[in-house]
Amino acid sequence: MQRSDFEYELPEELIAQQPLPERTASRLLCVDGVTGAFEDRMFRELPALLREGDLLVLNDTRVIPARLYGYKPTGGRVEILVERVCDAQHILAHVRASKSPREGTRLTLDGSDAALLVSGREGSLFALTLENGPDIHTLLTQAGHMPLPPYIERADSDADRERYQTVFAQRPGAVAAPTAGLHFDQAMLDKLQGQGVEVGRLTLHVGAGTFQPVREEDLDAHHMHSEWFEVSADLCEQIAAVRARGGRVVAVGTTVVRALEAAVAEDGELRPRGGETRLFIRPGYRFRVIDALLTNFHLPGSTLLMLVCAFAGHGPVMAAYRHAVAARYRFFSYGDAMFLTPGEAR
Repeated sequence: MQRSDFEYELPEELIAQQPLPERTASRLLCVDGVTGAFEDRMFRELPALLREGDLLVLNDTRVIPARLYGYKPTGGRVEILVERVCDAQHILAHVRASKSPREGTRLTLDGSDAALLVSGREGSLFALTLENGPDIHTLLTQAGHMPLPPYIERADSDADRERYQTVFAQRPGAVAAPTAGLHFDQAMLDKLQGQGVEVGRLTLHVGAGTFQPVREEDLDAHHMHSEWFEVSADLCEQIAAVRARGGRVVAVGTTVVRALEAAVAEDGELRPRGGETRLFIRPGYRFRVIDALLTNFHLPGSTLLMLVCAFAGHGPVMAAYRHAVAARYRFFSYGDAMFLTPGEAR
């Protein structure tokens, strides 16, 4: 398939710019990958779609306030988006400026006495070293802004520090939220566990590369971004147990799918694993772990939309997207959600 097979028309006014007042108040479009049927529901009805014995897998990454503003010695403004915290003094980051800073350039930061020294390049990323500051995480807490996606056309607010974060976020490191998880509040999680749905956790630190467009029409030519993940032995045991009792593994978000599938060994068995993944899931991929997927609506032509099409079928998913546009669903990070079952019976 080609990149153009995953394009759709989206009116700009359907891109959600603000979260709803209540996390669980979003709409939920249910898609049956086998029949292609879809149904309009509300997210608060999710408990009716899950069964006792199912396992809901969450991504417990925590979004860091990864966007910094400052200026070069010339006075030119710079915007820094942290992609990876390497240690307490070193980061890899995207740097936007009228002219890219050279190695040795000292970047002074707004809201802090600290500065960042450009110490090199790693591909498209700048290697930056902290000067005059306590440590990177303290700097980000003091001077950083929440890294709202590029399609949210407003400055971040204090409210985003709580709402652009899942209620189960624990491990700092993401520069974008695992947005399917934003719909859950603690009451919803408690209700699901009360009806016998088990909850498991993994970590995948979502990077800014998740918003990178696929520029090549030939998907084989696309260079997939890298993200750090960890799947624990405990989660592998939970999944083995749910399989034994006939329950389903329900992934909350495409990040959970990527992490689980990246942890599958060559023999086809899920194993504890951590590290970097560049796994590119697109139609033709054979899923080994998940049985259902909860996800938001994704950008046209994106690798995330390709993953969803791989799971529930290109035809059913693209038809559901067209319906969602016609029915005025809210799209992207602060938008509505989908619940999908696989395109091939298991």
